[in-house]
Amino acid sequence: MTMQWSGRAPRTLASAARLATILATILWALSATPAAAVPAFARQTGEPCQTCHVGGFGPQLTPFGRNFKMHGYTLRTDSFNVPLAAMAVASYLRTQKAQNPAPPGGSPNNNWALDQFSLFFAAGFGQHFGAFVQGTYDGVAKQWSWDNLDLRAVDDFKAGKHDVTVGASLNNNPTVQDPWNTTPAWGFPYTASALAPAPTAAPVINGALAQQALGLTGYAWVDGMVYLEGGAYWSPSARALSDLGVDPTEFGAIHGAAPYGRAAIQWEMGPGEAELGALAFRTEIFPGLDRSTGFVDRYTDLGVDGSYIATFGNGDVVALNARYVDERQRLSASCALAGAPLQGCADNDLQDFRVDGSYYWRHRYGVTVEYFNTTGSANPVIYAANRTFTPDSAGVNVQLDTTLFPNSNSPLGPRFNARIGVQYTGYAEFNGAGRNFDGFGANARDNNAVRVFIWAAD
Repeated sequence: MTMQWSGRAPRTLASAARLATILATILWALSATPAAAVPAFARQTGEPCQTCHVGGFGPQLTPFGRNFKMHGYTLRTDSFNVPLAAMAVASYLRTQKAQNPAPPGGSPNNNWALDQFSLFFAAGFGQHFGAFVQGTYDGVAKQWSWDNLDLRAVDDFKAGKHDVTVGASLNNNPTVQDPWNTTPAWGFPYTASALAPAPTAAPVINGALAQQALGLTGYAWVDGMVYLEGGAYWSPSARALSDLGVDPTEFGAIHGAAPYGRAAIQWEMGPGEAELGALAFRTEIFPGLDRSTGFVDRYTDLGVDGSYIATFGNGDVVALNARYVDERQRLSASCALAGAPLQGCADNDLQDFRVDGSYYWRHRYGVTVEYFNTTGSANPVIYAANRTFTPDSAGVNVQLDTTLFPNSNSPLGPRFNARIGVQYTGYAEFNGAGRNFDGFGANARDNNAVRVFIWAAD
């Protein structure tokens, strides 16, 4: 597979000046934050960013960071800290071929954007309660909304010779509560642009219900080795979601409750820790909130995942993550709304495989490479815009980045940190084919993209 990127580079002086303006604005805004409004968890634990995060910057967790999360964010060395933080991401995006039509909120090509600005309320309260609450301004859509939510209650006890942590999580995105970066909510790429072209098909577990649902799950963490979790998700009212800045019709409403299950085992292996896990999610959806057909769309997701992370004495880190999800679909409502007979339309399958590997030198300079491949059954109704009527998409993501202050030695304050990076996404297949995937001459490589970003937090 040969990846290509062609076209002229942006005009050097104008582009450099514009990027410098964006970066300077973000750095000034964050440095103007009161000293207490630093990344709240780092201040609470008294640890530098690299203790919890691979490469000294979130969200990829080290084993220490996973343990902190599973214990409900309660570890504390500082007797008190203001539980507030801020984050901003800005980027420049260029696709191999201008997008037609232009993406909503952007130009056909060479897009500059403040991708997001987020505020956090994050802290542990005593030994049993913790919170991670994020509100985000979308710089592309130009609106505020609630973002990731994870409210926890935890306790530790002995069961015979076994150390057990039990907890409950109220959250708004299946897998946002998960401690491993193999699951979708915190999987690679950890930052992306809403202006970049993306394949249309993905399993529901990959984020279709993010901020569209509320869930309550309970979990047990035994001997720092075995993890078991179960619970269910439901849809808040359409009015409540609208008040929270979310379009309730974007995907649809859950019929009843959607069960979720997760199991994983983690163990020491060589210089690091390995993990193998599985997850299951089943949901019935009224697409677009439309109940007129009397049918629902049913999705059953079954997945397996694995990871390995090793930190060496010199500060170098290697991290590997992999996930495979098989989704079975019974799309009775969508087919009925399209006026298509259920036989030959409703029953479909989708398979999604992703694997990524990262290497960070001295917690500062990193490279991450991901391969992704989505395949599934053909359907001329569901994938009518694809020439082959299939969802198949495949390609690679490559990211080079540097973390400016992994040791918390920023001149703007001990908790300010920033990451600067460049991403390349290359497609071998896109929405069903490598060439002429839409029937109008568009090729998968037309969507190849280069993105330069800065990601800052305080």
